[in-house]
Amino acid sequence: MRIEAGLIRNISYHLSPHHNERPDERDISLAVVHNISLPPGQFTGDAVQQFFLNKLNFDAHPYYQTIKDLTVSAHLLIRRDGRLIQFVPFHLRAWHAGVSEFQGRADCNDFSIGIELEGCDDLPFESSQYQSLANVLRLLIEHYPKMTKERVVGHSDIAPGRKTDPGPAFDWNYLTQLISGELCT
Repeated sequence: MRIEAGLIRNISYHLSPHHNERPDERDISLAVVHNISLPPGQFTGDAVQQFFLNKLNFDAHPYYQTIKDLTVSAHLLIRRDGRLIQFVPFHLRAWHAGVSEFQGRADCNDFSIGIELEGCDDLPFESSQYQSLANVLRLLIEHYPKMTKERVVGHSDIAPGRKTDPGPAFDWNYLTQLISGELCT
């Protein structure tokens, strides 16, 4: 894998309208792990992709009415089978963190990369997702000098009390071992 012009080469890319310029793209220093499924707990179809692209049919499911006024995106989505889809180039600001703070600094969207895992708080994630996530994180750490494995956090870490993802089913220890190369892949 390689990053060129803010994009991971050779993966699916669909530009979300939900992005804008970062205050300083040289300040990219945090990766935020999220989870998402639409409708909640369902992992088939393209509803997440349509949501990020502002093309979701909000009448297709009752839950969608509760999110119809949101303008949300992430830099990447990792599907259950480990496939990557990019929605916002890394040098631009995706709208994934909302009201957030990391180490006393507010507005995490300004300096973070948002990575959504297709999933939910209470169901285990797939090993293919962990492997893809670890590969992406190693690439980001290599590409962005201010990012380290200690600066990989959950949405719940930067928005406590407001967000719970990636949730208790997410195995941080396993991810850390994969990033560090402690496990054979």
